[in-house]
Amino acid sequence: MNTNSALYSEDLAPISAEKRTWTTWNYAALWISMSLCIPTYMLSSSLIEGGMNWWQAILTIFLGNTVVLIPMILNGHAGAKYGIPFPVFARASFGTAGANIPAMLRAIVACGWFGIQTWIGGFAIFQMTRLWIPSIETLPQIFPDSFGLQTGPAICFILFWLLNMYVVYLGVESIRKLLVFKAIFLPVAALALLFWALSAAHGLGPILNTPSKFTNSTDFFHFFFPALTGMVGFWATLSLNIPDFTRYATSQKAQIKGQIYGLPTSMTLFAFVGVVVTSATTIVFGTMIWDPVVLAGKFDSKLLVSIAMIAVAISTLATNIAANIVSPANDFANLSPSKIDFRKGGYITGIIGILIFPWKLIADPTGYIFTWLVGYSSLLGPVGGIMIVDYYFIRKQTLVVDDLYNTKGIYSFLNGFNFCAISALILGILPNVPGFLMTIKVVDANAFPQWLTGLYSYAWFVGFSISGFIYWIAMKNKG
Repeated sequence: MNTNSALYSEDLAPISAEKRTWTTWNYAALWISMSLCIPTYMLSSSLIEGGMNWWQAILTIFLGNTVVLIPMILNGHAGAKYGIPFPVFARASFGTAGANIPAMLRAIVACGWFGIQTWIGGFAIFQMTRLWIPSIETLPQIFPDSFGLQTGPAICFILFWLLNMYVVYLGVESIRKLLVFKAIFLPVAALALLFWALSAAHGLGPILNTPSKFTNSTDFFHFFFPALTGMVGFWATLSLNIPDFTRYATSQKAQIKGQIYGLPTSMTLFAFVGVVVTSATTIVFGTMIWDPVVLAGKFDSKLLVSIAMIAVAISTLATNIAANIVSPANDFANLSPSKIDFRKGGYITGIIGILIFPWKLIADPTGYIFTWLVGYSSLLGPVGGIMIVDYYFIRKQTLVVDDLYNTKGIYSFLNGFNFCAISALILGILPNVPGFLMTIKVVDANAFPQWLTGLYSYAWFVGFSISGFIYWIAMKNKG
């Protein structure tokens, strides 16, 4: 292997067999850790807020995570077999230079998640601060109304953002102890919320008897399919870059069984907590509260709320750096290794995270599911379709590893770009564009035929299928 190649670095090199130590338990634990986060809770509670009853919400989340488990295991195969990370695996289908395209798409989505998690952490700090300094709620408005941002939460958001950037400056090693804290605190906090809900609502009975708001099957399915797409979209990033983790697997069986045990179960169980607690808020407060940070602010004890909010902020900081900074920072650094190091890549991630206006995305369940989760699934579904078709139907699970790091190897295609993959990617994204434009209200509802905008409800599935099929046809004809 040419270790002097511009495509090679120690981080991107294949993991040797003796260093592949992750067992089934490691993968199950990884998913339990990643599933236990505030956005998972909000995922389930947003379905309740949207009108589903408890079992409809739980079933939707279970189905969505079972669906996304399939590309997760399929893409994970190459990582476990060859010890290569996602950007290198993408070179086989997109080309040695073209692999930057799916890497950037994934990076931008991670930037969005960084913004959302930072807003959650900042808002937790605001909820605590307002108990001790009530005047923070009535600070003069300094942002235009179109920003939808109040001064108090904005100050806390910026402070928490600066804390995240400081951790980037210190380096990733500084976050390890926080991840341990998160692994202990969040399960305890989830159980505490569950016991509160059961106590305040006088048992599970009243909660489970809360009916669905949908009066007929048409209304239900009109909400269900975009919601299901949103559930798949929730882990669409990881379904692409799962080789970053499976490259450390002791065997294929370890990554497959670990993911099957860990992903659908932990997501569904933690989502159950969100469903029960959100349903209980209607009974207790007379109004539905889908945001756990807002809910915690409703309790009377200043000390209790303060401890809870500090803990939420710390665990959010840990999740944010580990899940939403490391990956995009490396992707940005990969664009120009000589000019962008990890630290600069982290700063770029932080700036983009603010520019997406995360407080608007999670201001209501509609924005969270229909705009954010479904929107980015329309970008990442096509990438997944192309990579899976390439690996299983074109390459027959056989890669020439040395050529993945060679600018003149078989994966260089035309100047480093495989235009079959790029064309298939664009054609897979296009059908979802009208529905997205209508969702964000850029165009009028009647600007496109209803059947065309309706495709957006199935964005990940549409993009995955179209791009995968077109890529398969193009590569077969090319061959």
